[in-house]
Amino acid sequence: MNNKKLNLDFSNTEIAFKSKSDSELRMSNFLFKAIGINWLVKIGTPLVETAFSLHLPIKTLIKKTVYQQFVGGESITDCEKAIDNLYKYNIGTILDYSVEGKEAEADFDFTTQETIETIHKAKGNSKIPFSVFKVTGVARFELLSKVNDNLTLTTEEQTEFEKVKARIEKICSTAFENHVRIFIDAEESWIQNTIDALATKMMEKFNKTEAIVFNTIQLYRHDRLEFLKNSLVAANQNNYFYGVKLVRGAYMEKEAKRALEMNYTNPIQNSKENSDADYNNALSFCIENINKISFCAGTHNENSSKLLAQLMLDNNIANNDKRIYFSQLYGMSDNLSYNLANAGYNVAKYLPYGPVRAVLPYLFRRAAENTSVKGQTGRELNLILTERKRRATATK
Repeated sequence: MNNKKLNLDFSNTEIAFKSKSDSELRMSNFLFKAIGINWLVKIGTPLVETAFSLHLPIKTLIKKTVYQQFVGGESITDCEKAIDNLYKYNIGTILDYSVEGKEAEADFDFTTQETIETIHKAKGNSKIPFSVFKVTGVARFELLSKVNDNLTLTTEEQTEFEKVKARIEKICSTAFENHVRIFIDAEESWIQNTIDALATKMMEKFNKTEAIVFNTIQLYRHDRLEFLKNSLVAANQNNYFYGVKLVRGAYMEKEAKRALEMNYTNPIQNSKENSDADYNNALSFCIENINKISFCAGTHNENSSKLLAQLMLDNNIANNDKRIYFSQLYGMSDNLSYNLANAGYNVAKYLPYGPVRAVLPYLFRRAAENTSVKGQTGRELNLILTERKRRATATK
């Protein structure tokens, strides 16, 4: 242990917004105000879908507003500008093909190939430290749920599930061959056991010398800290390195609603304080086992980010140790991302991309999450307001 003092100030808005022009700050201000209106977020999806069905010129409006703030573009090529702009400030990019809700085999094959394209883009590219995919992007949700419940699959479903496993192995083997680390995102609890089993199989195969495949753990679930600890035991027993992305979680309201409707114990923690405690304990656990674990702290929480930085300092771990990353969503919590990067920590932004209409479900889900996280929108607005005032004062 050492007695060094942590020098990290997340309230420094000059650093946080140095990549944004005055007009971009004004747009961010407008968008976060809109996101803070619950009823507007709730009617947003049907409203926009109606506009598309009526062939109204909504696409251009979306691209100049929401897309500009939260999305890289419609294709990997479109994302180049955002990738380069982030890297100017030592922030990496995680290209996230964010098309949701597909059900056809052709769509799953396309998403598989698109994910592989992000891996090829990341190969040898310091601007893109990770790739990522969701299992529901390459598999039918109901099939995953049936496997999760240990129900007997029909012959056709067995064939379908073999295709799912083949897609996931193709993605992970491509990542391994190209030396690109890959995140497998966490999803709803009633398909998560299936995802965990698939992720573990890939780690067993491809993480023999270092962590290439990373599972994701949602610490707003009350059973996940124990799962993290058990996962390391399994990694040690089977001689592979453990890769994990730690997040709080993204499906809180949906999880609570389903648990109530189906009369089972809600998997979500009974308080935010418990979620925070488990998240922070997970950070400590990973640091304690850093010789076997590589991890990414996916968080917009200032206290957790400071805690991890302090743990690194206390344990004499370099700020840029490649086994530890911080991550936030593109267009959000820039006060964390830019100040951490400015202090020499490894930081990467999740950069969603995809066709405008296809990415809308992702965007509105994120907006709904934002309104449900206490104070998130208000924090973003206060930081933007502080920076606008600072700039106005500086030009006088």
